[in-house]
Parts: sequence; C-alpha cells; structure tokens
Amino acid sequence: MKTTMVIPSYWAREGDLGVRETDAVYDHPTPLNEEGTLRRALESLSVLKDKDFDLVVIAVANAEDVQKRAEEQVTSIISSLTSDVPIRLFSHSHLGRIHNFVRETGDEAFLQLLSLRGYSNVRNLCLFLPHLLGSVVAVLIDDDEAIEDRAFMAKAREHIGGTLDGDFVGAVAGYYLQPEGGWAVKRERRPWMEHWDKLDRMNEAFERVIGRGPRLKETPFVFGGNMVIHAEVFKHIPFDPNVTRGEDIDFLINMKMFGYKFFLDNTLSIKHLPPAKSHPIWKQLREDIFRFIRERTKLRNQEPVENMVHVSAEELDPYPGAFLKDDLEEKIRKSCTILADHYRAEGNEADAAEALKNIDIARIEAYSKKNLFRELIRTKKLWEEMMEFTERGDIRQRLVEVLAWV
Repeated sequence: MKTTMVIPSYWAREGDLGVRETDAVYDHPTPLNEEGTLRRALESLSVLKDKDFDLVVIAVANAEDVQKRAEEQVTSIISSLTSDVPIRLFSHSHLGRIHNFVRETGDEAFLQLLSLRGYSNVRNLCLFLPHLLGSVVAVLIDDDEAIEDRAFMAKAREHIGGTLDGDFVGAVAGYYLQPEGGWAVKRERRPWMEHWDKLDRMNEAFERVIGRGPRLKETPFVFGGNMVIHAEVFKHIPFDPNVTRGEDIDFLINMKMFGYKFFLDNTLSIKHLPPAKSHPIWKQLREDIFRFIRERTKLRNQEPVENMVHVSAEELDPYPGAFLKDDLEEKIRKSCTILADHYRAEGNEADAAEALKNIDIARIEAYSKKNLFRELIRTKKLWEEMMEFTERGDIRQRLVEVLAWV
C-alpha cells in the first residue's frame, strides 16, 4: 500500500520579539533563532527497517510575518540531512500555489478547507497531501517525537485496511512513550487537580487500552502525533476546523459518528520529547475548556441523519468521556477557584483573575454560536467534493506539478 508520512513543524518569531494577539496559538512553536526538534525527528527515521514511503514536512508559521523565514529554516534543515527517504516540503508558498490553482478552476469553496492556520486545518493537510500523492495510507507523526522501533512502519501498515471482528480497520493509533519511559503521564499533583482529574482519567484510559491485551482494540482516545489513516476514511472524514484544540480525539468522534471505529495498536509506540510548556496553568486549562465544551456541544447537537451513528459521552469513558458530561462546568468552577486561591497565596493577583475568568468563559465564550453537528455535516460534504475533484488524474497531476513535486 502506497504510504505517505507527514510531519508538521510549527515556527514562531524569535523569543525576544514576543507574541502578538493575532498569532495562531500552538503549544510550543520553535522560535526562529532556535534549532528546534525537527532535525532530531527526521534523523530518527534512519532506524527504520522499512523506508518505502513518501515523506512530507509541513512548515507552519504562527504569524504572517514569519512565513517566509519559517519556510527557509525548514528548507535549510532538510537540505542539511542525508536521508534514505526523499523529503518533500510543503509550506505557505506551496499553499498559495494551490489556492491560485483552485481559483483558476472556479472551485473557490474548497479554499476554506485548505489552510495552514490552526491544528485541525494543518491536520487536514496531513490527509490532503497523501491524497494528492495517490497514497492509500497516511501516517501522521509530530516533530517533537523520535522513532526508536525499527519495525514502526511495518507495524503501522500491518492492520490498516483490514478487518477486525467484522469491522473495517480504517484508522490505527499508536501511543506515546514518555521521556522518562512508559506510557503513563506523570506530573506533580496539585490541589486543583482533585476536581480537574484529567491526568487520572487519561492514565486510567491508557491502562485499559495500552496496558492490556489484545494488541489491537477500539479506543476512546488517540494521539495526533501517532496516527495511521486509510484513504477510505480520509477521503470522507476531515478534522473539524471548528474544534481548535484536541483535534485528534475530535476526529475519532467524527469517525464514530460516521460508522468507523478507531483502533489502537499497543505495540505501535513513538518517543514523545516535547519542549517544556511555557504557558501558565490557567491558560492550559482555558485551552481544555474550549476543547471539551466544543466537543460536548457537538455531541449534544447530534440529529438523526441517514447513515449516521449517535455517539454518547459514555462511549468515550473514561477519557475523554469524563469531560464531556453535565458536570463539566462544576469541574471547571471548583478547579479554577482552587487555582485562583493558590495564585493569591503567592501574591499573583493577575493570574488569579485569569483563573476565575475561565469560569465565565466556560459559561459564555467557549460555546460556539454555530450548530457544530450541522457544521460537521456541511464540512464533510465539501471535503468529499474536494477529494473527489482532486482525485481526477488530470487535476491531481497538475497540482503535483504546481507544487514542483515532480
């Protein structure tokens, strides 16, 4: 099966130049004056026994003024490597060429699906580019990871496209090995975590799915940086641009709604080596608040639609299901109140105010004014039209030529 691995890499202006309000928000974009983690990720591919796949690196800038330099930086990194796998670059200039081509064909509606801003949009390009290359399988990893298993690609392709107990295996997730080893996430326990028990619920879910047999089983969670997706899925189901965080698990939910199961292979591991998060706790909580409220809203917005499957929060227990139920606002209120008390005890009134602001955000701002279920149906229809249009031999070939990939 023809396979394309895609690695997005996020970049920001130099650290001493600060962050602007209009910048796209990513967990840890690499400042342009730093080396970053991409080189390490690409060098780790040398351990692979199976190198029969295409490789695309997506250079993502978090702001318009960074785009040209981010593309140059990633070009320089790729050029300096000796790789057994030819590496193609996709960045903002390439996206511009695709946009121009799409405008010329008169199908401008597709432009809204092709963007390099936001996690979901970047992930959609991780599906669209393998499609352009005629691949049956897309392997998604991130640039803050390192492959240590020589058989990683063989395992990634072993089950995809087959069946398990009569169900089509259209998507397989692997898991992250933590820097200190093992799959369990370990962090210092704080009082506010008593009510925001995300860590406990994650590890409970990991124990059930990763820590126990059989090797391949349906999973309620996935890791965006270790995903294998078959064309039968990625031609029909996109990541949802209306969900700006937690796009990986949201994609799993979308798949379930359309009748597909996401499986996890508990032998398919990748080492996760992320830089330390620089955001304060209240901001990390705020990102989770938007994420879980939007995902819960989509579940609540479900309507009877032909060939659709109703998905409940309970089917996603213990994680993320525990954060998609009616007590979510109470979890937010209690944990943010305790966090604010902690900040005040340290004399940090500004962060205390931000922690309490999360409670109001959860009541008002985090809710989308759109019907997220209907928006998903609309996006899916447009996505399928775009994938069908670009699958035409002449269109696909012309797009590949536009990207200078031939």
